[in-house]
Amino acid sequence: MTWTNQVGALSQEAARRLQALPEQSVPKDAVLFRAGDAAQGFVVVLQGRIEVHLTGPSGREILLYSVEPGQSCVQTTLGLMAGEPYSGEAFAATEAKVVMIPRPVFLQLMESESAFRGFVLTALGRRMQDVTRLLEQVAFATIESRLAAALLDMAEADQVQATQAELAARIGSAREVVTRRLDAFQRAGWVETDRETVRITYRLALEQTARTA
Repeated sequence: MTWTNQVGALSQEAARRLQALPEQSVPKDAVLFRAGDAAQGFVVVLQGRIEVHLTGPSGREILLYSVEPGQSCVQTTLGLMAGEPYSGEAFAATEAKVVMIPRPVFLQLMESESAFRGFVLTALGRRMQDVTRLLEQVAFATIESRLAAALLDMAEADQVQATQAELAARIGSAREVVTRRLDAFQRAGWVETDRETVRITYRLALEQTARTA
């Protein structure tokens, strides 16, 4: 089974063109695009995770969303369809494998292949829901709630490998604010911190805090 199967009932010619596109290996931390760049093609993530960040005039970053296999990059889709430059930056959070559908091929398939068009628009709709949820969290949820939710989401075996700057970008806050909140969590006995590691010691308290607006 190839990655094109997730697209749906393509014509033989469209399936052949997509299957002929080469897979590309992307090293960890490689930049895929920067603010102001023009979208060159539609990237399909086969393995790994791509993160898209937005940086404000003050230099503060926020993680807009991650792109994993089966998901799409809303900035790329809108850039290809509307011709707008990127406003954020994307880099490989892990080693990744991707396929890039060149812009001319993407636009032609959007016009001629209903299955491809449906695949792109459905993925775009889901991604827009994710962005809307992020905006709601940043606008209405407390820093404590957002930080607790991020720690729970990122934890593997109750351990989070991330810098405080990375946590701040994920929840749309400043590193100094995250530092103070983590210190408070540690004093309360909810976590233990050590360099770029946060160990969850009282999961229930974090879960309750994550549900509190």
